[in-house]
Amino acid sequence: MNVVITGASGFLGSRLTEALLSENSAVPVAKLLLADVVRPQPHLDPRVSTVAIDLNQPSAANLIIKPDVHILFHLAAIVSGQAEADFDLGLSVNFDATRALADAARHQVPSLRFIFTSTVGAFGGNLPPIIDDLTAVTPQNSYGSQKAMCELLLNDYGRRGFMDARIVRLPTISIRAGVANKAVTAFASGIIREPLNGLESICPVDRDLKLWLSSPNTVIRNIIHAATLPKDVLGPWRVINLPGISVSVDEMIKALHTVAGDKATSLIRFEHNELIARIVGSFPNKFDNTRAFGMGFIADENFEQMIRMYIRDDLKR
Repeated sequence: MNVVITGASGFLGSRLTEALLSENSAVPVAKLLLADVVRPQPHLDPRVSTVAIDLNQPSAANLIIKPDVHILFHLAAIVSGQAEADFDLGLSVNFDATRALADAARHQVPSLRFIFTSTVGAFGGNLPPIIDDLTAVTPQNSYGSQKAMCELLLNDYGRRGFMDARIVRLPTISIRAGVANKAVTAFASGIIREPLNGLESICPVDRDLKLWLSSPNTVIRNIIHAATLPKDVLGPWRVINLPGISVSVDEMIKALHTVAGDKATSLIRFEHNELIARIVGSFPNKFDNTRAFGMGFIADENFEQMIRMYIRDDLKR
């Protein structure tokens, strides 16, 4: 299959690239195009090509959505904190570019499997105790609003047969390797990653705040799994809440203590940030994933396991 990844230079894009190129990939890749606003790093695998492209430029989408493409993983986005700070940039990158890609698919390759990564941040406000795939989106931030707009647009394109849309709402990902990004949930990785690397980390929310979490490995497996599903299994609503686990900040810190002791947890300092606390506090933290599990999606077992996974895979310890 010929595959395109947008946002390929990002954390998830890089992980997705390696997973797709691995010997046990669930998607047989013949060609893989990595696209981002800054050209992704060259890859030794001969199946890989790279391109630097601004998806908001006229006709940019048509340069990567060509008739011989079978699957698009659309990961490119302005993250939550930056989208909240710069509304026009968020709208342009998160919505306008997505529509341009969808229109390119509609006119050039309506059989395209269009895998779009949305967010649990599409929910917010006065929510029911447990969220499922059919719970109405009521975002309380610009990033969530832009993703929700994309969900509705792509679902309608899928309904009309303009393309094969598959929309997955990602939990907050923990633990991300590297450095913190501008997402309002960046602390969910920082309060574990930084202490494990001997650095101080500031937590901007209260200990009792609960988050819906997934490890990077599990998220990548689920994103790829979305591309392998039979077209008709999704039915008329092509949006899936990916499975996760509900964990409080306090439980995260206790798991860190179990793994790394006082030396690590002593490096965490609480410094309340009202904007971050308000936005993240509006996200749901309990989901009914019956539909997703029935389709073969998976969840992590517990947060301690997620920490040990980061130590093994990223810190190589």
